Amino acid sequence: MGWYAALVALVGVERLAELVVAKRNLRWSLARGGIVAGQGHYPFMVVLHTGLLAGCLVEVYAADRPFVPALGWPMLALVAASQALRWWCIRTLGHQWNTQVVVVPGLTAVTGGPYRHLRHPNYVAVAVEGLALPLVHSAWVTALVFTVLNAGLMVVRIRCEEAALARLETA
Repeated sequence: MGWYAALVALVGVERLAELVVAKRNLRWSLARGGIVAGQGHYPFMVVLHTGLLAGCLVEVYAADRPFVPALGWPMLALVAASQALRWWCIRTLGHQWNTQVVVVPGLTAVTGGPYRHLRHPNYVAVAVEGLALPLVHSAWVTALVFTVLNAGLMVVRIRCEEAALARLETA
């Protein structure tokens, strides 16, 4: 189980790296007249994503969840794939990527990279990771709770982003 705790910690470190990038990009956006939208749902998103990492560890240790190779290895591959997709999104969006919804007047929506294929590919990465990371070590309750709560959050978040993108496209 120690390797699983290390995996969850690595995902936590990755999330901290995202926050560093997001903070840098927010400064860049605000310096160019960027407008932050959707602040109401952001604290819930932070709690949900922190809860995912904590839930993975608590459930595995408290409920003595086993590592089942037939499930764990494919889920580990999905975790790795979700990280790759997430960073592809971050790289493609460049300064426009953020953990918050930020609109910079005069910029256009990005349509390259994974955005060629999907409108919101980062949320595919989030959904896959939220399901797969707990299931690497059979933490099915965490996977289920995160998936259900994240689905509700994504409805709100995507509506917020779509409204922001519409403002971008008409600016």
